[in-house]
Parts: sequence; C-alpha cells; structure tokens
Amino acid sequence: MTKRLLRYQDLKSRGIVNNRMTLSRWIKTNGFPPGFMLGANTHVWAEDEVDAFIDSRTASRDVA
Repeated sequence: MTKRLLRYQDLKSRGIVNNRMTLSRWIKTNGFPPGFMLGANTHVWAEDEVDAFIDSRTASRDVA
C-alpha cells in the first residue's frame, strides 16, 4: 500500500487550510496531525491522517 503524502500547498489547494498560522494553531490545539519532515525543508502530512482528522471534525459536527 502506497501512502500519499501532502505538502502545505496540497493542503491549501484542497481548501483545508488558508495559511501557516492557522495550520500551526490547529496542530497545537485542535488535534491536526503534526506531519513530519521528509527532508531538510520539506514538511509533509499523510493523506490518510488528514482525512481522518477531517472525518472526525465532520462527525463531531453531526452529533452536535
């Protein structure tokens, strides 16, 4: 199974986040996956972890 990795621009183009400050805040306070460094200047997130985060937010909205 191949794990797809998303860069910041991928998150932005999908409409998940608009800026890096929001992303940083979501990681610190909302449980957004922290991702990992793929290289010296390349921060990536696993697509399945990002999808799980979005699904959990949607599920909690539906319960409320």
